Amino acid sequence: MLFKNLTLFRFPSSLRATLESLDEQLPNAALKPLGALEFSTRGFVSPFGRGEEQLSHRVGDCILLALGGEDKLLPAAVVNEALAQKLDAVREREGRNPGGRERKRLKDEVLTDLLPRAFARPSRLAGYIDLGLGWLVVDTSSRKSAEGFVTAIREALGSFPALPVNAESSPRALLTGWIGGEPLPDGFLLGDECELRDPVDAGAVVKCKNQELDSDEIREHLKAGKQGFQLGLTFEDRLGFVLSEDLVIRKLRFLETATEALERDERDSLRAEIDATFALMTGELKRLLQRLETELSFSAADA
Repeated sequence: MLFKNLTLFRFPSSLRATLESLDEQLPNAALKPLGALEFSTRGFVSPFGRGEEQLSHRVGDCILLALGGEDKLLPAAVVNEALAQKLDAVREREGRNPGGRERKRLKDEVLTDLLPRAFARPSRLAGYIDLGLGWLVVDTSSRKSAEGFVTAIREALGSFPALPVNAESSPRALLTGWIGGEPLPDGFLLGDECELRDPVDAGAVVKCKNQELDSDEIREHLKAGKQGFQLGLTFEDRLGFVLSEDLVIRKLRFLETATEALERDERDSLRAEIDATFALMTGELKRLLQRLETELSFSAADA
């Protein structure tokens, strides 16, 4: 259950009272079965897994949520082949080529016929709300998927003015400076990967992995005008991650010094395991996000 990617949103502190009662609103936004003629469906599911009714789990100021979904798998090649057969039948029967409007109608007929028989692919996306710090954290690097998570909360509550995290200083300039040798904040160390780009459109891109970043090779790229778009970092020897100039945290790893307590202690149920893991994860991320907020001058949602 430890998150691997973080897309971050801020919400106003005035929403805390509303979010305190989120659990009462979630049943109205629970995942519903996919209809025969529907392509997809989204809704909240239990973070404890199948067969559980509880749609959220709170530890301290943090609320764990899981957004479930189903999407019909209907390959374009299958649709096109079925449509081609219908078009051929019209040509053979009537000796003419169907026009654009008729083609659309025949395609709708094909979809109506195929959708009820298409397989549905399930999906699951986790996120949590930090009531104390005003964060929504979604376990994805996809902005589209994260926005879908926000939309689901908004539909459950009627209103949820959360905004993607924004920095008052330039993340790209900060990453470039750190790669170039400027002092890192206390507790942070350079990792072994980065992505450098020429900032002009269609400019050169250099991706480095397993690379000493404090090297002549990297410095030459910076001298040529490339800038840091992603940078691998470690925090307090407990978290490893890649910070991007879009402020998405990718490749998040909880290092042994952070997880040794989980590995040492035994728990007698899945719920106890989830409870302990969630508490550890949110505790570690609170410290990280507070430090990043300071170093990158994140804008407040109330501003």
